This record gives sequence, C-alpha cells and structure tokens, in this order.
Amino acid sequence: MVGQAALLGPGDIRALAARLGVVPSKRLGQNFVVDGGTVSRIAAAARLTPDDVVLEVGPGFGSLTLPLLGAAGHVVAVEIDAALAAELPATVATRLPELAGRLTVVSADAARVRDLPGEPPTALVANLPYNVAVPVVLHLLATFGSLRRGLVMVQAEVADRMAAPPGSRTYGIPSAKLAWYADVRRAGSVPRSAFWPVPRVDSGLVAFTVREAGPARDGTSRAAVFAVIDAAFSQRRKTLRAALAGWAGSAAEAERMLRSAGIDPGRRGESLGIAEFTAIAAARA
Repeated sequence: MVGQAALLGPGDIRALAARLGVVPSKRLGQNFVVDGGTVSRIAAAARLTPDDVVLEVGPGFGSLTLPLLGAAGHVVAVEIDAALAAELPATVATRLPELAGRLTVVSADAARVRDLPGEPPTALVANLPYNVAVPVVLHLLATFGSLRRGLVMVQAEVADRMAAPPGSRTYGIPSAKLAWYADVRRAGSVPRSAFWPVPRVDSGLVAFTVREAGPARDGTSRAAVFAVIDAAFSQRRKTLRAALAGWAGSAAEAERMLRSAGIDPGRRGESLGIAEFTAIAAARA
C-alpha cells in the first residue's frame, strides 16, 4: 500500500504540467485525476495481487500509477503523449524509488498497440478518455488474451452502456460486445471535482472479469458474433427478421436462421443476450 504522502496532489500535477509545458488536450481527452483518495479507491477496487501485471492506459502524470505500483507486481503504462511518457519514470523514481523497477512505460496509442514488453498483462486498470473508451477496451481484450479482469474509469453515461443488461434502455453494441469477453458491472462513481481540468460530466467505474468458458467460447468466431450484433442494432426499432435481412441475405433467410437458433424472429436486438447472438452466428456457419 502506498502512503498518501507519496501520491500526487493537485498542486504537484499543476507544477509538473507547467514545467513540461503540458496543456490538457481536448483532442486526447486529457482530464487528469488529482484527488489522492480517488486513485487509492480505484487501486483498492481493482483487487490486485503481487502476481498481477497491470496494463495502465493513459497514466498521464502518474496519479493512478503510484498506487498501482504498490499493489501489483508490475505496471506497464501505455501513454500516447510523448512528454508525459518520458516524465513518468522520473516521477516514480522520485516518489517511490523502491518501486521504480516495477514500472515499464510504452509511448504508444493504446488503440493500436499490439505487443508489450515483459510478462503478459493480467489486469487492465485505467482512466480512459471518454471518446475512445469502448474501442480501446475492446481492442485490448481482443489483443491480450492474458487479461483476466479490469477496472476502468469512463464517462458515467458510457459506464452505464458498458454494463447494461439485455432489455435495459442503455443496452446496445458496447454492452453486447463486452459481454462476449467478460462479466461486466458498474463499480462506483467518480465526481467531476476529482479531475483537472474539471469535465462537464461525472465519471463511473466499470469492472469486468473475463470468462474462461461459456456461450461466447463455444468455437464461434468473435467476428461472426460481432457482425450479428452490429446488424441487430443497426435498426433498433425493427424486428430481428427485418434488421438481420441484409446480414442474412434476405428477410426469409434471416427468419430461417433465427428459428434454427431457437429465437423468435419478432424479437428485437436489445432483448438478446450474448448467448443468443452467438447462437444466431452459429446458425449461419
């Protein structure tokens, strides 16, 4: 556990930003966590062990990196901002010199990263930019099969969509695709006052646990299942028979596949769980 004295406070972060000439970028979605209590709570909620290799996306100035280093065996921090990536090892060496060897920094875009140095990551813990949160999480889950669980901080509305169950108002493509990989749940809220600059929206925590087995691991390809999900939600108000017509080749063929999968063609996409989307994809194979 890392003591509060070692954590970065609002003054520390503003001083670092001034020295580096860093102005928070709206394009990169840079809202830095400046509240020590918040980062300590996130690190604790991630339930890390000394055996974990944490993949942290967008560490920024290192607010969350510091408590993660105290909880995990190693942290691989992927930072798109070259200036911040270069400074992070120095910050850790100053604040937690005894743990500096546990940090690896990669200067890269997390949405495109394919390889990481060292041991494969087992946990994803990150404060994600609001505009790319879901694509980044899906990319990392697809790329790093070693990930077993994660805890990410995103815009509250995005958090609701990521964790929504079938049939709910916020259930959609992000919910269904994330469910292909893992069991997902809301894990708390974070007020906008915890950030600098202060965003116009609140944030939420989303936790996930990757499944070892289940309907999404029956041999049907991810691409095939995701194609069904995309088609089903492309016209939300239409029945599956109509919404899947283009995907299947015709409405009649869509109905045949749906009935083969044991699904009423009159249902709508937002009522289906991941096992049912998988069954539809398998019916076409």
